[in-house]
Amino acid sequence: MTITNIILILVVLAIAVFAVYYVLKKKKTEQVENTINVDDKTYTLDVMKNFIKKRLDEITKVNLYDIGLSEEELKRRKNKKYELKKALKGCTYGDVNDKKYVKELIYDLLAQEYGVDETNISKAIPFDIPSLLTAQDKFDILIYTFKKEFGYEALSEMIKKYNLDVLKYVEGEAKPSYVITEQEIDDIYEKENITLSFSDKLSVVVQRIYQSYKGYSSIDEIRDMNIDGVSGGVSGLPESFLSQVAQTDGDYLSQIAEHKVPRACDSIWIMFRGKSIRLAFLSFGTEAELKRVCQNIYKYNNPGQLSDTNGYKINEMKDGSRVVVVRPSMSETWAFFVRKFDVKRAALEQIVHGPGKEEAIDLLKYLVKGARIISLTGEQGCRKDNNAYGYD
Repeated sequence: MTITNIILILVVLAIAVFAVYYVLKKKKTEQVENTINVDDKTYTLDVMKNFIKKRLDEITKVNLYDIGLSEEELKRRKNKKYELKKALKGCTYGDVNDKKYVKELIYDLLAQEYGVDETNISKAIPFDIPSLLTAQDKFDILIYTFKKEFGYEALSEMIKKYNLDVLKYVEGEAKPSYVITEQEIDDIYEKENITLSFSDKLSVVVQRIYQSYKGYSSIDEIRDMNIDGVSGGVSGLPESFLSQVAQTDGDYLSQIAEHKVPRACDSIWIMFRGKSIRLAFLSFGTEAELKRVCQNIYKYNNPGQLSDTNGYKINEMKDGSRVVVVRPSMSETWAFFVRKFDVKRAALEQIVHGPGKEEAIDLLKYLVKGARIISLTGEQGCRKDNNAYGYD
């Protein structure tokens, strides 16, 4: 046997040993990762959101030229990567198609890669134990169920079906107000008696992950509905006030907590048929989450930076909605107002109510035909802005 053959044999043996070592090491690493990942918190919303953020980041930043793909496959992967980047950017502008694309991808990643199934999905949201569901859990399930039947009329149909847009007295308040309470959501959820399939449950989980990652938090689905508008941070006590009170008067702070005075981050209002209705059962949770929504909701077409020196922005969203955002120190809290203009539903017969409405409609028509100058006055929410549709 020559020296050359001996060297070749040694090289082959070395390669074989290295290959075996690599396979064993990889198997051991996978076993360790599985041991670390599979615990009680694996399928919580926060952990799954972190997985989605990391996975989408990997997909959008991967260098396709290093993988050794064929020309056709490279072109296909490049287009897919570009489409995802575009959707991740567009969904923050209120584009419902981009939102749908991103949610479908999150759905596939959770079902195929993360291993979410019937046995563990209830660790994210306790679907099978209604007593453990929060008001937001129940509302998300209700909106999902109504949306399957009514589309973007889901919220309107739910409000009309259960007469949620009427004045009512709330404990601790002297005057009636337009408000939807947590108790009403509990009652509606019980009456609907909803049965969800695994696909339905996963879709609700996907929406919850999406809205805290790329969406608009608790108002994400509400903003897409066919209503007159939605706003947040426009009422309640600001965090700066609460922190100041905590340093000077602890007794007053305890009184606030006892009477459950809402904070600014608990302030979510919708405009429905000219009525401002407070959603008392929903909240952004923290001022940081409200701030995140305010910083993203006005960004369509790059209107400029919202800063301390320029404390407000007026812009429109991808669907034509008008958005106004304010921040401290111009305002006490971070806040936003989104007004939606639904031309198809803007009929005079729907706008004008009460005795004498026929005469008022006829008068408006003749004033417009006569090209008369018309002055519109009234309080906020009384439908002055319907002249934008060309009817007033």
